[in-house]
Amino acid sequence: MPQLNEQELQNVRHFIGSHETCAQKLKTYAQQCQDPQIKEMFQQSSQQAENTKQKFLSVLQ
Repeated sequence: MPQLNEQELQNVRHFIGSHETCAQKLKTYAQQCQDPQIKEMFQQSSQQAENTKQKFLSVLQ
């Protein structure tokens, strides 16, 4: 993979932070939710955001 320039690196860091925030918020929503179907939707969305964050992190390694 080619080296990332400074702007691309900043973008990846921004995406990582955004996905981390999203994953945490969705996890909190799931914990507070009473409806089982909506709770499951929040949990799945949180996991997807976490998976995407991990993919971005792998770019930096």
